[in-house]
Amino acid sequence: MKTVSQVLVDWLKSMNVEVVFGIPGVHTIELYRALSGSGIRHVTPRHEAGAGFMADGYARVSGRFGVAFVITGPGVTNILTPMAQARADSVPMLVVSGVNRRDTLGRGLGELHELPDQRALTRTLGPALHLEDPKALPGLLAHAGRALTSGRGAPVHVEIPLDLMAAEAPAHVPLAVPSGALPDLGKAKARIRMAKTPLILAGGGCRKAGDALRDLAEAMGAPVVLTANARGLMHGHPLAIPASPSLEPIRALVRESDVVLALGTELGATDYDVYKDGGFPDLHGMIRVDIDGAQLSRHHAAITLQGDVAAIMPGLAPLHPAEGGVPRAAAARRAARAALPAGYDAEVRLLESLRDAMPGAVMVGDSTQIAYAGNLYFDPDRAGGWFNAATGFGALGFGAGAAVGAALADPSARVICLLGDGGLMFHPGEMQTAVDEDLDIAFVVFNNHGYGEIARAMLDAGTEVIGCTPTPPDFKCLAQAFGLAFQRCDDARLPGIIASRRGPRLIEVEREFVRNYKG
Repeated sequence: MKTVSQVLVDWLKSMNVEVVFGIPGVHTIELYRALSGSGIRHVTPRHEAGAGFMADGYARVSGRFGVAFVITGPGVTNILTPMAQARADSVPMLVVSGVNRRDTLGRGLGELHELPDQRALTRTLGPALHLEDPKALPGLLAHAGRALTSGRGAPVHVEIPLDLMAAEAPAHVPLAVPSGALPDLGKAKARIRMAKTPLILAGGGCRKAGDALRDLAEAMGAPVVLTANARGLMHGHPLAIPASPSLEPIRALVRESDVVLALGTELGATDYDVYKDGGFPDLHGMIRVDIDGAQLSRHHAAITLQGDVAAIMPGLAPLHPAEGGVPRAAAARRAARAALPAGYDAEVRLLESLRDAMPGAVMVGDSTQIAYAGNLYFDPDRAGGWFNAATGFGALGFGAGAAVGAALADPSARVICLLGDGGLMFHPGEMQTAVDEDLDIAFVVFNNHGYGEIARAMLDAGTEVIGCTPTPPDFKCLAQAFGLAFQRCDDARLPGIIASRRGPRLIEVEREFVRNYKG
């Protein structure tokens, strides 16, 4: 028989896992013994949070779940933030950790890396599975596999006690058989057929269903509002509106629509109510489609349909489209662009220049001003090619690690990582991993010498700016220490510079210093 660790690694291979992110430790040696010779590539970050963000970026670009190996205790606590970001954005991620020997658990004996209950920390974010008996391993892995490959997408934690890592275990893991049953679409289709001014709200649940979304929009004659996690779908299409539902012109479009079809969107505040003004229109009359039944219960809708949006959309198409969809979409795009906050249109123009300079690039962002602007309005040219931590959980430090994962998921893609100097300093070490792996990533740091968005929020609130001006490093010296090519430029030169080189590189763009901000 094989060991628990060997069966787990074999199962990962059977699930088409090609890359594992992790930092080895004495508590995970048996996992690494099994990994040796498996053909699965191991990538070493500089922090367990980096492993989680890499797994997240890998999952978003590859369409498969990302995997991280972490040690007991500190490894688990370090990866909690990436797990929370993945949960907020419905990203499937498997975290495999050790845990102390079974006979010590919960006894407070002062064991190395001891926590009272690891799973108490992770179970709020997704399934948290503990192996108590090697014979239970096949069922546990089958459970993990179902959670990772069906439903809405979330992190899954599997913890293996140290005394079971090398124990013998049965090797056969049952495969999950997805249900192909569809809900009754009759009522929804009848309402769509009668619509004169239909509208589609498309969320991240549509990321893998771009063709079906386009076909349904054209059949309905419906403009399509794309949330941040749906950007890149229907790029340049006359019915597409790559704008935030928090902008008043988009809300006006919702109010004037007689049928609103919400597809794979959680209707979360970081998309629909960024400014916390409570002004988003009442959607009680909407038709809502989501793979997650619990999600469907969180907002009242006239009709709810549970299932995969890709499978459901073709059955909703009417025979004839409503008239006027294209001009409605064009007017909404113009009005939304005009409604951007001061300074944001310049950021959007820069994003458009970067997109045009590097067609098909993956743009990964941290929580930084250019990402905020792009989430409000930007039309990337690649499905799944725009994502960042500025929505949902909003974890600073996401960008560099997620960009590494994205580049490994698609080695043919060029990756642009958009960072602020404050956010980059949370996890700068992941740029060293990009050098180790020789990845084609342009790390672009917009350096305003502080936390610009927070400083502006303090000024807007009429309070003194405190704690927002940490001194950044000399980025040229930092790049040299990491072995990164380095250039410094302004906005105008950035598109040409970013497209002119390949490989891991750091580009610094100087911005107005935070200490010079005025209320």
